[in-house]
This record gives sequence, C-alpha cells and structure tokens, in this order.
Amino acid sequence: MDVGAFLTEYRPLIATGFGIAGLLVLILRARMNAFAALLLVAILSALAAGMSPDASFQTITKGMGSTLGFIATVIGLGALFGAILNASGALEALARKLTDKASFETSRWQVAGIGLLASTPVFFDVALIILAPLTLAMAHKKSRPALGLGLPLVAGLAVGHSFLPPTPGPIAIAELIGADLGWVILFGAIVGVIALSISGPIYSAFLEKRGLMPEGEAAFDFEELQHAPAAPSKAGMAVFLICLPLILILAGTLAKFVPVPELRYVLGIVGHPFSALLIGCGATWLLLNPKTPESHAAMSEGLAKAFEPTGAVILVTGAGGAFKQVLVDTGAGDQLANAALGIGLGPLLAGYLLAVMLRLAQGSATVAMITAAGLTAPIIAAAGLSAPQLGLVTIAIAAGATTASHVNDSGFWLVGKIFGITPRETLRTMTITTTLISVVGFTAAAILYAIVSAVS
Repeated sequence: MDVGAFLTEYRPLIATGFGIAGLLVLILRARMNAFAALLLVAILSALAAGMSPDASFQTITKGMGSTLGFIATVIGLGALFGAILNASGALEALARKLTDKASFETSRWQVAGIGLLASTPVFFDVALIILAPLTLAMAHKKSRPALGLGLPLVAGLAVGHSFLPPTPGPIAIAELIGADLGWVILFGAIVGVIALSISGPIYSAFLEKRGLMPEGEAAFDFEELQHAPAAPSKAGMAVFLICLPLILILAGTLAKFVPVPELRYVLGIVGHPFSALLIGCGATWLLLNPKTPESHAAMSEGLAKAFEPTGAVILVTGAGGAFKQVLVDTGAGDQLANAALGIGLGPLLAGYLLAVMLRLAQGSATVAMITAAGLTAPIIAAAGLSAPQLGLVTIAIAAGATTASHVNDSGFWLVGKIFGITPRETLRTMTITTTLISVVGFTAAAILYAIVSAVS
C-alpha cells in the first residue's frame, strides 16, 4: 500500500490521533476548560476525518444528547442526595460514632470505611473537608502523625469517588460503554475494598512503623474539634441511607433472575437508578429532616448549592459523549479497535492504559475516565462483551484514572494543605496511595474478568 492510499484509508484514525494530542495541549499548555477543549477537538476531528460540516455537528449533537439524557439526571439526583446527607450532619455523626473510643490501629480501618461511604454520595473534596478535621483531632489526641489516619481517609475517598456510583465518574463510564450500573456497583465494591485495604490502612501502618510518615503541621483548633457534640442516632441512619440506593440498583440488576413476575416488575421499577436515587433522596429528607429553624435554614442553603459543582461534570461528560460519537461515525473507532485487537490489546487493558495516560497528562480523574471510556468504546463493541465483563471494564478504566495523583491534580494540593505537608511529602504519601489503588484495583478487576470469562 502506497503512502497516499494509507493516508486516505486511515484518515479518520490519524485525525483522531492528532485530536487527542491537541486535546492534551489545550488542557495542559493552554489551560483551556476541559468541556470547551473536548468539544472543540470533537468538532475538528470530525472535520479532519472527512465529514461535512452539517454531518459533523449532527454527530456532535447526537453524542451530547444521547449521553446527557441519563447522565444529567443521575448526577443531579446524586448531588441532591449527597447535599441532604452533608447538611444534616449525618456524615460527621458517623465519623465520631465509629472512631470515638477505638484504638488508633482500628481507627485506620474505620476512617477508611467512612471515607468510602462518604465519597459515594458526596464529592471527594467536600467529603475531605468535612471529615479531615475529625481525623486530625484524633491523631492529635493520641500524639500520632495526622496522616496516620489521613492516608486511610484519602484512600477511602478516592476509592468511593472512582469505583462506586452515584459518583459521576463510574456512571459516565458505564453510560459510554453500555455497562449495567448493578454490575458496576457489585464489582466496584469487591475491587474497592481490596484496593482500599492495601492502599489505606496497610500502607499507612507500613510508613509509620518505618518512621517514614510525615508529621505535618495542620492549623486546626483541636480542642474545639474534640468537644464538638455528636449525634449518635444519625450514624447508623447514615450507613443505611448511603447503602439504600446502591442496594436498590443492585436488586434491579438481579431482578431478571427472580422467577416471580410481579416481584421482578417491582424490582425493575425501584431498581432503576432514577427511582433508586429518588427513593434515597426522599428517605434521607424524611429521616434526617432538621427539627429547628436554624438547622432547616442550613439544609435549605446546602440544597440550593447542591448543583453548583455538578454542572461542569455534566458538560464534560456530554462533550466526552460527543467525542465518542465522532469516533463511531467517522470509522476511527473501528480502526482503533482493529489496531488494538490486532496487537492483542483487549478492552480491559486498553481502557486501563488509556485512563492512566490521560490521568498522568491532565490530572482530572473524571476527565480521564470519560475520555478513556469514549476511546475504548469501539474496542469494547468489537469484542462483544457480556454484562459482567462490561462492569469489570468500567472498574478497570476507573482504576486507571485514579493512578498517581500529582501536581496537576487539585486534590493533591488540597490534601497537602489540610494535613500541613510539603509537595515532596505529598508525593511520597498521596501519590503512592492513589497508585496503589490503581494497580491493586486493576489487578483485582483482571482476575475477576478472567474468572467471569472462563465461566461464561
């Protein structure tokens, strides 16, 4: 094949390659907003691949619309659910209840679990700001390094943020590649617990035993924190309410195996993500509704601000869907899939590696998940995966997007500031923790994928 014929045949794939390179330049060098950068690259890639202007914009509209119809609703309900939990004080009550009288070693595991639960309905940075003062106060009380509990907390928050819906990342991946959220929740919980255990409590204890844990100089009023009143009745309620929509979604996924038609019908309704999150929001409001005018006003203010951080995430997800549609309609996706499969790169490994590269390059885990899912979707379609396999590919992409939080990630600086550690110390702690989550998470997902493939 001569050069001209090669360039003509693979024009869509070449255009996509330049588009991805341009995307990284726009985000990293030009500091362009991720939504604008993704949308611009999607348009230019479609035109460069040979599509007409009308067809290009029809593709963009189709990709945005088909993605946002589901995503916007779920992310919006998830944000509302998290805002009610946050404003009610239930998360703080849970943290105080579990860690008040526990030993320091036990507290590592409890704090990690609290982080996992808290970041499922609440954004990473919000949950960190809520819970970090409590871990700082506990470490100060026992004269131990703040990161002795801080690292397990960060690990729990990172795992919940990446592996478990209704956080935006795994929801976006599932929608883009066609995975069922029930399988994502099931495998996300299994893989997440394994990754969390190693990257949080075990790694934290390892650093402290070898004298490698940074001391940090956090500026908090520890006396005020230690004597803040707890609300024990809210602690158990918080666990129940966080788990409620997850259990309903999982039940909806497993409804097809229920032999009773009437029960299968009911589970199909209440187990849909829309219904499950609506039920979760309603139950949380009814059970945690404030009793005083002051607390009611605080909750109303929290609910009013619930959707502020979600708008950008929804738009970026929509732009990611548009870019994915460009890959499909130009034929670049098929060429990418054939190339990946031709060198033995299956969807699980391809999705993970793409997410790792995007995370390292631009810092945002959510953007890495969305972009990697869009690029991997054609490979997945060509592979003809089952529903459980799609769930595990979702987890693999999420694991890749969690790797190596470093200086281009806002969470990196937030953790360093809260726990009073230097950038070098943050690299030695948070960066290693998130890398462990990624590697252990992918390894566990790969093992489960092999088992599922063998029995299906």
